Amino acid sequence: MMSEKSTERFSKRVEDYVKCRPHYPTAIMAMLHDRYQVDNDRLIADIGAGTGISSELFLKAGFQVIGIEPNREMREKAAFLLQDYTNFSVLDGTAENTNLPDASIDVIIAGQAFHWFDRQLAKKEFKRILKKEGLVLLIWNERLTRSVFEKEYEALIVRHGNNYLKVDHRNIHLEDIQVFFASGSVSLTTFENYQVFDFEGLRGRLLSSSYMPGVNDPGYIAMVRDLKMLFDRYQEDGKIRIDYETNVYAGRF
Repeated sequence: MMSEKSTERFSKRVEDYVKCRPHYPTAIMAMLHDRYQVDNDRLIADIGAGTGISSELFLKAGFQVIGIEPNREMREKAAFLLQDYTNFSVLDGTAENTNLPDASIDVIIAGQAFHWFDRQLAKKEFKRILKKEGLVLLIWNERLTRSVFEKEYEALIVRHGNNYLKVDHRNIHLEDIQVFFASGSVSLTTFENYQVFDFEGLRGRLLSSSYMPGVNDPGYIAMVRDLKMLFDRYQEDGKIRIDYETNVYAGRF
């Protein structure tokens, strides 16, 4: 189960998370409709909903969404940001204990969150709350390291990050996902995604990650100094681009 420490990792990073984390491609909606015949009359549970980035993708498409989020600050921010959606609610809960009724959910989504779960306990809980033939979507925006800037930005994160290599979601591989679904089925679909930042946006993107020093932490000044040097070296017209692949694992138990 998530440790108390892990559920509180983002408490001081909410504003940077809201402003600077990448969203998800709307093309995911077409994939759900065409491949899985999932229309917006389905009930979605967004597990590890955070500030509601993944929930909003589905809310805009007309789905009813229940966000499940253990971190109070992020849960409150999601409720505030998505308050105009009458088809949204958010509850205190975890992947291992959602507090949702049995067989009540059509589709579970987990955006940038599955790597924090206790997989064995989460699987048991997912199977409990899903309706028959319910679908699970595990979604990650994977930051690429193809350009020279992206490679040096990755090196900066490794150099200044705290436990980055241990908590990075890229420690989860297709084989891990297949084990999670066991005898069920799972497929991977990849979409292109990107962000464009000025320096303050890039700084916020870096600070939105739980493994980077915060403004009051040792190492923050050195980290931002190195980031500014990196930005100045590669910026074009005051902007820098970060590319992603959005990986969507869709499976049934």
